[in-house]
Amino acid sequence: MRHKTPVTRNKSPLLWASFYPMLVAGALCLCTTSANAQAYPVKPVRILVGFAGGSELMARVVAQQLSPVLGQQVVVEARMGAAGNIAFDAAARSAPDGYTLLMGAVPLLTNQLIYRKVTYDPMRDFVPIMLLSTIPNALFLHPSVPAKTLRELTQLARTAPGKIAYGSGGVGSANHIAAALLESLAKVKFTHVPYKTASLGLVGAMSGDVDMVITIVASGMNYVKDGRMRGIVVMDAKRSQSMPDMPTSAEAGMPELQAVNWYALMAPASTPRAIIERLHAESVKVMAPPDVQSRLRAMGGEPETRTPDQTAAFLRGEYARWGKVIKDAGIRAE
Repeated sequence: MRHKTPVTRNKSPLLWASFYPMLVAGALCLCTTSANAQAYPVKPVRILVGFAGGSELMARVVAQQLSPVLGQQVVVEARMGAAGNIAFDAAARSAPDGYTLLMGAVPLLTNQLIYRKVTYDPMRDFVPIMLLSTIPNALFLHPSVPAKTLRELTQLARTAPGKIAYGSGGVGSANHIAAALLESLAKVKFTHVPYKTASLGLVGAMSGDVDMVITIVASGMNYVKDGRMRGIVVMDAKRSQSMPDMPTSAEAGMPELQAVNWYALMAPASTPRAIIERLHAESVKVMAPPDVQSRLRAMGGEPETRTPDQTAAFLRGEYARWGKVIKDAGIRAE
């Protein structure tokens, strides 16, 4: 009886020899990535900031809290100038290894839409770690303006287009585009008076050089308390804990008038997911203690704990929403 020799398929030594180096390389890559993520960090971590004020204060709070839990010093590195673009560009070009982070804020999304020479893509070149805080803006009027509600203000603006002037931190600033949103929703026209900084715009409104300003609640509330300004509406879905008597935009009859500043810890794109998740988990823990929460609220902020994916979804929504406002208003910085 003759026995058939069994047919062996895909056993060519040459075939296996060609795959073997690829398999070994892949395994080594996975092991190296895992080991690096577990060892991270092995040297100091820096957080780049592009603005003085809220961005820098938030970065210092985060750095101070993260340093002991990471076992390495977390330092804040100021890269001021060019409306934040210097810091944003430096972060985008940094190695995606978790050792260079960025304190992201509204201009990270809007600058590309306003400035002609922006070298980074906010939606492509960064990955979010955590949305740390949102800070609602509010609309403040000089007491000489005969309007006590948002409805009265928009009616007054319709009767005299361009007569009411508002101050901002400059063309394309967060308070400029927030005012453009109000103009679009209310179908009115104000006169824009750009200042060098948002603080100077606030002083202009307080002194009566301009009629109104949109700025964060914490910046304007003391002027309201001493009678030098009048708070009209908070541009958020919920009332501000700093000024609980001020109605929300929805309560004032304009629910789409939403304009919040925000701060998010970011990393360069392609940073290993394990490092992003480690930083997120540690950030959630260190931002939770009551004393840290109190410091955030003293800045006018509402603490947040969104995951990297939830933060990414939030940023996509903000990018699309403000992109439309900027395009419709024709806002461009020369």
